[in-house]
Amino acid sequence: MDEPSVRAVGWARSLPMGGEVKAARDWARGHLDALGWTTTVPETADAVLLTVSELVTNAHKHARSNAQLTLSLEDNSLHISVHDASAVLPARRSPGTEATGGRGMFLVDALADEWESRPCPHGKSVTACFHGPQAAEEPETEAER
Repeated sequence: MDEPSVRAVGWARSLPMGGEVKAARDWARGHLDALGWTTTVPETADAVLLTVSELVTNAHKHARSNAQLTLSLEDNSLHISVHDASAVLPARRSPGTEATGGRGMFLVDALADEWESRPCPHGKSVTACFHGPQAAEEPETEAER
């Protein structure tokens, strides 16, 4: 019996420090448009774009490094990965009500279906996963009614 093959597609972009967060969002939006997500699951597309903004901002602000942004689609799940030069892994924290920052990973945690960070050679990668539009649902069977 043949093993099922993995079907994935991906895109990558390097984002130097300095004003590249909007470029990252625009680039990601183009891919979401091509996938049809902006029309079929607009709330998820908005969550993806906010997550891209937060992860690229974190790479620039906290790691003080360029960011390598990768989008990969596998089995209808979109994985957003940002690699930066810092080995310090992010942590979700709840800032005080008066704080003007510190909500980035809190937002990612709330928006993404799941996320993880892992050390890599020369830094770390943070990956957030979003499930895409579902295929047409199977009709209910007699037993499920």
